[in-house]
Amino acid sequence: MNEPVGDRLPPRRFDIVLLDQRHTPPERTTTSLASKVNRAKTAPQLVDLTALPAVACPCGTARRAFADRPEFPGTVHLTEITQAARTHYHNEHVEVYIVLECESDAAIELDGVLHPVRPLTAILIPAGVRHRAVGEMKTIILSSPNFDASDEHFDLE
Repeated sequence: MNEPVGDRLPPRRFDIVLLDQRHTPPERTTTSLASKVNRAKTAPQLVDLTALPAVACPCGTARRAFADRPEFPGTVHLTEITQAARTHYHNEHVEVYIVLECESDAAIELDGVLHPVRPLTAILIPAGVRHRAVGEMKTIILSSPNFDASDEHFDLE
């Protein structure tokens, strides 16, 4: 395989690999450019949740972010929960509630069972679980997939 050429041997594969490590091969350059293009399409985004429009929800009011970001599999909500929060469920959505602030007697009701909460409590709520927050609180809610109001359901009251 390594036959002499004149008085020299041709470079061995090992030598070529070492050389290639010093110089970016064309396929790496192509991948790198593609990565730059993808990063440009999915640039980071900073959102002041308090500056978003508040919309009524079964819990109180919500300010929702990132619904327009296809690379993120959900939405982030800053939700201010009132005493009038209604029990509801979702057939498709999984939610995570993160309690930021709450009254000392605040709780989350999951399928009829009350669970006390305090600031920095996180609650995973699978699809189909009837839930409501009890007491006034401020939460971050992560909803996956993107929030869709047509997936908010209520039992007959």
